[in-house]
Amino acid sequence: MTLWFVFALMTAAAVFAVLWPLGRGTGSAREGSEAVVYKDQLAEVQRDADSGMIGAGEAEAARVEISRRLLAASDAEAATPPSASLSFRRAVAVVALVALPLVSVVVYAKYGSPWLADFPLAERARAPLATASMDKLVAQVESHLEKNPTDGRGWDVLAPVLLKIGRFDDAVRAYRNAITYSGDTAARRADLGEAIAAAGGGVVTADAKAEFDHAVALDPNDAKARYFIGLAAEQDGRKDDAATIWRAMLETAPADAPWRPLVQDSLTRIGVAAPKLSDEDVAAAKSMNEGDRNAMIRGMVDRLATRLKDNGNDVDGWLRLVRAYMVLGERDKAQAARGDARQAVGGDAARLQQLNDGLKSLGLDG
Repeated sequence: MTLWFVFALMTAAAVFAVLWPLGRGTGSAREGSEAVVYKDQLAEVQRDADSGMIGAGEAEAARVEISRRLLAASDAEAATPPSASLSFRRAVAVVALVALPLVSVVVYAKYGSPWLADFPLAERARAPLATASMDKLVAQVESHLEKNPTDGRGWDVLAPVLLKIGRFDDAVRAYRNAITYSGDTAARRADLGEAIAAAGGGVVTADAKAEFDHAVALDPNDAKARYFIGLAAEQDGRKDDAATIWRAMLETAPADAPWRPLVQDSLTRIGVAAPKLSDEDVAAAKSMNEGDRNAMIRGMVDRLATRLKDNGNDVDGWLRLVRAYMVLGERDKAQAARGDARQAVGGDAARLQQLNDGLKSLGLDG
């Protein structure tokens, strides 16, 4: 709306600039010209001479000078072009009032972006700059590696960047070179498997699973490889095997493991309850600093909120979401989630009663 308001003001200013000279009255040429003044002076000189206020010689000299000025003024007025006719002024006014705004709208609709959402100037400048900087850095590293293809550290640096910007095939090649020139490790094999899966549209292909199996052979506790092996089982329709793998990961993982919420959500997706934390794990979570704990909760909350948009019948999930918002001190979001939850389960009296009981226990039953 602000943009259109500015355009309207600019158009109005342009129209006013065109109409202002045309709208000014020309007035009487006789009343506003120098010739009228000089003629009045001649008459006044004649009156003064008749009354004896000035001599005959002085009167004649004044008449000569005023007559000279009168002739010069008359010549100047004769050289001035006549003013525009009334019909011409009206035609120009119509063009300014109608044609100018209409042409502006047509041109903007064709060559502008009338349906583009607002984009702050700071963000508009920052986004291309960030992309350009990233592309420039990648190009520099790639140029270096063309000259030094055995630089394993260079491939280690380049591979995750290529994966992040969506150049999956190039990322696969970079990870393979990193393994060749920097050594075979579980982490590099798991990263390679992830890149192959990304190149396959998120499907854990046979080649990707082979890399994850290799990673687990090198390190049985590699979390990324174990998670993707479970994902491969889910994609093959073996949900029980996936659940076994993921539950085992949670049972042996520390409470502050950054991937714990992801595995919990994956278990929920296949309809399996995640194992509860032990007392020791809970104590470990409490020992985390506030920033790390809030970051862990934030990741869990975002994923849980996204899942509940697709499956709103999960009463326990809604209660966990409300509780998490309250832990984060976001009571407004907790109340909004309460409203969404009641709307989602409102058609089931039993679920609605379960939800209301849970909200009451959380102190949010209003």
